[in-house]
Amino acid sequence: MVERILDSLDLQPGLTVFEIGPGRGALTVPLLQRLPSLHVIEIDRNLASDLQARYGADGRLTVHCADVLKFDFCGAATGRLLVVGNLPYNISTPLLFHLLDHLDCIAQMVFMLQKEVAHRLSAEPGGRDYGRLSVMIQSRCAVQFLFSVPPAAFTPPPRVESAVVRLTPAAETAPLIKDRRLFADIVRTAFCHRRKTLRNALKGVVEEGIFENLGISAQNRPEDLPVSAYADLANALAAHKHSHDR
Repeated sequence: MVERILDSLDLQPGLTVFEIGPGRGALTVPLLQRLPSLHVIEIDRNLASDLQARYGADGRLTVHCADVLKFDFCGAATGRLLVVGNLPYNISTPLLFHLLDHLDCIAQMVFMLQKEVAHRLSAEPGGRDYGRLSVMIQSRCAVQFLFSVPPAAFTPPPRVESAVVRLTPAAETAPLIKDRRLFADIVRTAFCHRRKTLRNALKGVVEEGIFENLGISAQNRPEDLPVSAYADLANALAAHKHSHDR
């Protein structure tokens, strides 16, 4: 499985590689065998010290003992980054949102996640897995579900299945979103009431006329709308607010 993860990486020249949550080095060691240098982010001081002592003697390994949810990826290295790791399952969703704020310097991300989260990342509109996380990630990245990882691949085996996904920032093909904060607010509000119709889920946020102008049925549920439609809603609402502010 480690070899499959490594083979999934597009190790282009000039990329700086960051590993999240190296632990005892199951992925760190083979990464160092393929790379001239590697950065790792580990919150556990003992594990960080052990990694530095065992693999940092030649200066190719840089250990950041830090909380990854507060880590400044773009400020930690020059150039474009490739981020890889077996993400801690309890913080995978907030971590993915944190990484969205650093896409200006990230070229690619390859993560092992709980399989349930991987399905949510790659979900299509209309399914039960499609939700806020799907829309927010797909509004910025191309998502590829690469392969499943059985519990037996771990020691001790977890009670959940895992999967590996590749996220590639896609500025050229991503929908144009003029106000990302407004977009995020609309998506969050809609999926807080995912069983309601859009008319009711976004009541007081989006006026009925905006749905009509965009050709979006207000009778749809939040899970029925593709990412592009959420972008259209946010852009139309931004324009509407701007015209009223003048």
